[in-house]
Amino acid sequence: MRQEDFNYSLAEDLIAQHPLAERERARMMLLERVGGAIEERIFADLPAILRAGDLVVLNNTKVFPARLLGHRQGARAQRISPRNPAARKFLTAEIELLLTRDQGGEVWRGLVHPGRKIAVGERLVFGDGELEAEVMARGAYGERLVRLKAQRGSVEEAVERVGHVPLPPYIRREDEARDRATYQTVYAKRRGAVAAPTAGLHFTERVLERLRERGIITAEITLHVGPGTFQPVRVDPIEKHVMEAEEFEVSHDAEEAINRALEEKRRVIAVGTTVVRALEHVAGHCGGCIEAGRGETRLFIYPGFRFRVVSGLITNFHLPKSTLLMLVSAFAGREFILRAYARAVQQKYRFYSYGDCMLIL
Repeated sequence: MRQEDFNYSLAEDLIAQHPLAERERARMMLLERVGGAIEERIFADLPAILRAGDLVVLNNTKVFPARLLGHRQGARAQRISPRNPAARKFLTAEIELLLTRDQGGEVWRGLVHPGRKIAVGERLVFGDGELEAEVMARGAYGERLVRLKAQRGSVEEAVERVGHVPLPPYIRREDEARDRATYQTVYAKRRGAVAAPTAGLHFTERVLERLRERGIITAEITLHVGPGTFQPVRVDPIEKHVMEAEEFEVSHDAEEAINRALEEKRRVIAVGTTVVRALEHVAGHCGGCIEAGRGETRLFIYPGFRFRVVSGLITNFHLPKSTLLMLVSAFAGREFILRAYARAVQQKYRFYSYGDCMLIL
């Protein structure tokens, strides 16, 4: 398969730039894999569509303000020319650091932009000096290993104060104060994601309560969404693409709930592609069942994949040629999904993180 097999056209004005005032009022396209029916609903209808005994699995990762905006100190910057009046400005130029993974001991992996001139030993300064990052090593595609230091309090507290919500690049505006709440699921608990598990953004406490009232069960797992969620596929055939590793954890409670549902042949509804990847990774290593534990997954799901756990999926609309669209196509069929996307474009659905969603059963 090639990237072009997962392409579609989308007008820029259909990319949602802000969330809806009421999360559960998002439009929801209901897709039936058997028979190929498509129905127009809203997310608030979810409890009425699902049936008692269904198990809805949520990703409780919590987004933190991982985008740091500051400037380079210039101590170890590559010299330009003493005759260049712009030299000093260049040496202390504005810089962006996106923290991607905690390595322990205040050491983080991160993406620097612009990063070509940022050498080992350079210091980056954020928030009027209350947070600093020393570059310890270089990686590919702008990645750096940095050691963080806070002038007061803990590094985590400093990041919370000076950091910005890491909105995805297709949201073409600066983050706002309200994004700290709206770019977060209502059940977020475990800090560590640099992107929201966006299918979960439509849930409200009211929807969760209605699910419970109807005998629909919920379970939580954790997968900390990393920048790999936006990593483009750069190779053809797509099977050669390598996913970036993401950390996950499955609790004993989730293990018990999911395995019981599988044994009793009840539906397991994944809320988002992150849940799909975590559960199918574990099942692939454990003979089709779920075992509690922590680990990393690089699982790349594309058409032809055999699903062992997930029988239903709630997901937003994804970018053309993306690994997320490939996963959804694997679950429901590429032609069916592209037909649904064409209908969504025609009906002017809102796309991507702050956009509308689909329920695939």
